[in-house]
Amino acid sequence: MRLAVYPGSFDPITNGHLDVIQRAAGLFDRLIVAVARDNAKNSLFSVAERVALVEEAVRSVAPNIEVMPFEGLLVNFAQKHDACALVRGLRAVSDFEFEFQLALMNRKLDPNLETLFLMPREEFTYISSRLVKEICRLGGAIDPFAPANVVKALRAKFQARTEQA
Repeated sequence: MRLAVYPGSFDPITNGHLDVIQRAAGLFDRLIVAVARDNAKNSLFSVAERVALVEEAVRSVAPNIEVMPFEGLLVNFAQKHDACALVRGLRAVSDFEFEFQLALMNRKLDPNLETLFLMPREEFTYISSRLVKEICRLGGAIDPFAPANVVKALRAKFQARTEQA
């Protein structure tokens, strides 16, 4: 069975992420969407919230997708689950340098683990979690950029913050 891991912070998951997930799920027997616990970013959602949002968002995408949190070295997580590949999304040339460096380091750590770069459809190339959060925080419409469950969760999160202020 060919298994791949698609890692990320998914804070929150966007339609661009979902497009990459759908493409990757079609290429592998099994796909683990690995939600990073300890990322350098200041996450809006807890890891449990992010896992739940991703699980709901991918429920109807494909039956071979599993969502789980991970922490520590991605290569160790991939080895633990017998993954043969890591999936990374590339939106623009600006993503490539960082992703290329990660791929080379992961190859050095485990020469048997391949990295596959997938591009989302053109209409999703400009979407990032950071921008979706910012648009929502400022009261803009985010429906075209994220799954319905994420739109609802973001609105609730920012509404709660506004009420606390």
